[in-house]
Amino acid sequence: MLRFIRLLLTQSGHGPFQNARLSRYDTQCSAAGEAMRRREFIIFLLGGAASWPPQARAQQPERIRRVGVLIGVADDAEGQARLGAFRKGMQDLGWSEGQNVQVDVRFTGGSVNRAQTYAAEVINSAPDVVVANTSIVVAALKERTTTIPIVFAQVVDPVNSGFVDSLAHPGGNITGFISLDFGFGAKWLEILKQIAPRVTRVGILRDPSIPGGAGQTGAIQAATSSFGVELKALDVRDAATIEHGLSTFAREPNNGLIVLSSPAASVHHKLIVDLAARFRIPAIYPYPFFVRSGGLLSYGIDNYDLWPKAAGYVDRILKGANPAELPVQEPTKFALVINLKTAKALGLVVPPQLLARADEVIE
Repeated sequence: MLRFIRLLLTQSGHGPFQNARLSRYDTQCSAAGEAMRRREFIIFLLGGAASWPPQARAQQPERIRRVGVLIGVADDAEGQARLGAFRKGMQDLGWSEGQNVQVDVRFTGGSVNRAQTYAAEVINSAPDVVVANTSIVVAALKERTTTIPIVFAQVVDPVNSGFVDSLAHPGGNITGFISLDFGFGAKWLEILKQIAPRVTRVGILRDPSIPGGAGQTGAIQAATSSFGVELKALDVRDAATIEHGLSTFAREPNNGLIVLSSPAASVHHKLIVDLAARFRIPAIYPYPFFVRSGGLLSYGIDNYDLWPKAAGYVDRILKGANPAELPVQEPTKFALVINLKTAKALGLVVPPQLLARADEVIE
């Protein structure tokens, strides 16, 4: 079009006036042509961008995944150690807080009321997955969702508690890792009698509100005839009931104590250890941290072994795995921990064969 207009002007005649018109026209054409070329180039770029491969376009920011963590013990050194083991497991699997994952943590301190309150808060925040610790916490979460995946750590009896259909096939939105089985009951009694053979009365410190506690007590009861002892159930709910129960139990001689796994026992573990020392009661505990706080001995899992495994299940679920198809796993690693200083204070001699079996000895 620009070339056609110039041809008409040229053919209309010559002279100074006509030459000036042609000069002005050439200048205008140059500017117009440059503008046109810019427009054509921009249109080309925009049109071509639609056909570029996805990786050549501007990258969309990755969605930060949300993980709720509800821990049934106190926010103390023990609770933080469990949380730290989980966070380390997530980091090892490539999850970095603030970059591709957000971890929201709450501690219930063994309180049923706080478990209910925090469970509602966690579910209302619509996380991608929830990590739960203790049966009380899992039960509170189960009441509020059947769709958000839940991975538990340190639950005793998830089948009879109604959390899963079976260990191999959980069948719903809940799966995880068991802290112990009922076979531990007989083992605890056997070890206690080895280190304190004069024990004839054994107190079972338990939380009656936990379904798994009845099963553990039943397993110990079944073994009493083999070891010549009688059992006494001691309920644990708070510091007052613990102190009253143990002080009453200690009035009879030849006592021993088995502390079952429960949030209340974990929260008040130092009180239990101190009372056992005051009343000179040989006691066996479910976890090593009791012994590291001055308890006599423990047999069970290492608390911090399950949390990285829970992180592994969280990783798989965030990548698309169905919790109904992830089997509940039983513990495979156990440890016997003995505190020789406490044994000496109680006037007990640790048998060489028991000492040889110990995985950790505190002197």
